[in-house]
Amino acid sequence: MKQLIRNVKILGTGSYVPETIFTNEYLETIVPTNSKWVYENVGIKERRVASEDQATSDLSKIAGQRAIDSAGLKNEDIDLIIVATSTPDRKAPSTAAFVQHKLNCFNAAAFDLTAVCSGFLFGMSVASQYIASGVYNNVLVIGADTFTKITDWKRRDAIFFGDGAGAAVVTSANVTEGFLAYRLYTDTSKNMLGFTIPGGGSEIPLHADNMEEQYFQMDGKAVFASATRALPKAINQVLEDTGLSINDIDLMIPHQPSIRILKKTAEIIGLPFEKVMTNMEKYANTSGATIPILLDELNKSGKLKHGDIILFAAVGSGWTYGASIIKWA
Repeated sequence: MKQLIRNVKILGTGSYVPETIFTNEYLETIVPTNSKWVYENVGIKERRVASEDQATSDLSKIAGQRAIDSAGLKNEDIDLIIVATSTPDRKAPSTAAFVQHKLNCFNAAAFDLTAVCSGFLFGMSVASQYIASGVYNNVLVIGADTFTKITDWKRRDAIFFGDGAGAAVVTSANVTEGFLAYRLYTDTSKNMLGFTIPGGGSEIPLHADNMEEQYFQMDGKAVFASATRALPKAINQVLEDTGLSINDIDLMIPHQPSIRILKKTAEIIGLPFEKVMTNMEKYANTSGATIPILLDELNKSGKLKHGDIILFAAVGSGWTYGASIIKWA
């Protein structure tokens, strides 16, 4: 039997952010921070916060349904659901199983993937392999996180995260469009715990006396150093893989860690910053949701043109990182 390897494209996108907004000015009243400093150094003005009764799967459901509608498909057309999240509804079952149930996508297999802020990029890579090999035809990839639920609102680093979900449906494409290259990495050689959520797993089970271990812990200097080392490496590799130069890139859709990291990365790779898309001003860092939320906003606003060469890049805890290039269909 002859195996046909198919090209893969994004057929539809969707996103959702909660209604509640925490501005920098509000955080000044509960956190030892300064709103002007946050905006100038991190690039954030406000962030969205999920309500007490909103789980990660609830945000994912809305974003996923919008992506399916955008793709012009029915829910029963979805063959596989991948949810990239670091803030699952429960340890078991998977958040993807909850999403399958809430969307009535009962023809779809479903599983979670954890690569923190790189999760959506890793999830898209996995989905692409299923499509390319012909195992599945339509895969729904969701990046969703509710980091405000594991934020210690008395710490200065409470400023960084917001909640949200973004989604994309990927399917087969013709030979002139779709993803051109992926490169994924995991580097544990330097300060792999520079960003971590220590409690809640088998290493540090939570109990009445250590509930503070449920909150994320971050070394800002380690994050900056790792991101500005990792992102250029991944980007330059996918450029080499495709035979493209940085001048061929029409838009970069990156993870949204901080404005300083993105400006430094653009400087290192030689990309004019006006080509680097951002939305952290409105949403802060939504972890695995950053790329698909931004992708959906650009798609729905008409800023993505047929034939555009688009660069994706992300770095997350571990450190996981990677990049991909797509010719927009």
